[in-house]
Amino acid sequence: MTYKEVKIWLKVLALVLAAPIFNSCSKPSDALVGNWVQLSELDGLPRGEAVGFAIGNKGYVGTGFDGTDRLSDFWEYDATKNTWSQKADFPGVARNLAAGFATDTKGYIGTGWDGKNRLNDFYEYDPTSNTWTRKADFAGQERRAAIAICINNKGYLGTGDNVSYLKDWWEYDPSTDIWTQKTSMGGNKRAYAACFVVSGKCYLVTGVENGAWPSDLWEYTPGTDSWAKKRSISNTSTETYDDKYTGIVGQGKVGFAVNGKGYLATGGQTTGTDVWEYNPGTDLWTQKSAFEGSTRTSAVGFTIGNRGYVTTGRSAGNYFDDIWAFDPDAAQNTND
Repeated sequence: MTYKEVKIWLKVLALVLAAPIFNSCSKPSDALVGNWVQLSELDGLPRGEAVGFAIGNKGYVGTGFDGTDRLSDFWEYDATKNTWSQKADFPGVARNLAAGFATDTKGYIGTGWDGKNRLNDFYEYDPTSNTWTRKADFAGQERRAAIAICINNKGYLGTGDNVSYLKDWWEYDPSTDIWTQKTSMGGNKRAYAACFVVSGKCYLVTGVENGAWPSDLWEYTPGTDSWAKKRSISNTSTETYDDKYTGIVGQGKVGFAVNGKGYLATGGQTTGTDVWEYNPGTDLWTQKSAFEGSTRTSAVGFTIGNRGYVTTGRSAGNYFDDIWAFDPDAAQNTND
């Protein structure tokens, strides 16, 4: 073997021996957990900025904007059968950016934007009779892009915008049809925020205020009508736990809770697919497997059983009608 051939052979041998090192460096150190499954798409028009909630094993989606028109149609998703059926139209003016929540037996939709006016009317949906009833108008300022949740069969609605941003907080008692103003949330005013309920407490986070994305997280306890500030969702500490938190802030995110933990999915400073899990016991966030549908904002989320659901939404001029179920504890499988 000539000297030149020996040099070539040694170079090849070095590359072969180095390959395992290169390969080991290219592998991700932490595999994300959580599995998304695409289900039967909404029979109605694709849309964004709709309202959604769940009653029992049924999800409900209505109102919204399809890029041309504001909508008032209303749809029921049966998680057991994986089918959609159209229900009685929402009776108020067609709108987007409304807020909604559900008690154990009924759903509620109010506020929003009809293209010219911010709104404060409020309606109750009875799934047993498939009927709507107008209830007492929301007692706060007319608004759009607010958030709403239900705890112990009482509704709570707040934040949003009425020319200026808001952070007031209101309780609705369906048994008396009365709104009562409660203690305003701490921290930043905001619109397009997200929230979820875990163990009888509301967690309110993200949103936008004057072009900035608030990073504060607040826990509301109805029994004491009090707010507690939790750890920031940005990288502000000298510790390592929040080093990757920069992806949590943003607007138009979907919030839902499964098995004692809260989740934020999609949305962002424009659109996104990131998914984050919040553990109230440790006050820490963990990144989960990314949403497998198209990147989006202003989708709808709700919880049925042990799975969270994300449907509709928009990205620039594209509007969506797909629905996805998320199992936060399952291994990711992109082929199901």
